[in-house]
Amino acid sequence: MGLTIIPSDLKYKYPKATQTRFDAKFSGPGDSAPFNRDDLYDILPLLAAVMNELKRDDATTLHFLEDLMNQDMPRFLFSRGEVFDFLTGCGKEMLSYR
Repeated sequence: MGLTIIPSDLKYKYPKATQTRFDAKFSGPGDSAPFNRDDLYDILPLLAAVMNELKRDDATTLHFLEDLMNQDMPRFLFSRGEVFDFLTGCGKEMLSYR
C-alpha cells in the first residue's frame, strides 16, 4: 500500500525534535529503539506503518490510532516495536467490530 502520512493529516499537533530529525526511524515490528511520543518525526513513520499493516487509508482510522496513542496507550510501552504491536492489535480489534 505504501501510505505516507503528512503532518496536516493528523488530528493533533506534535513538537518536532529537530536534533534527531535525521536519525533512523521505525524499521519494523521488532524495532527496539525507544519511541518518542513527543516527536513528530518519530510519530509519522510509525503511524504510517500501522496504517499500512491495517491496510487502511482513511482519516477516521488514523485519528482513532492517534487518540489511542495519546490517551490510552500505557506508558510502560517503550520501544517502537511495542508501540507498533499495541496500535496494530487495537486497530485490528476495532476494525473487527465494524
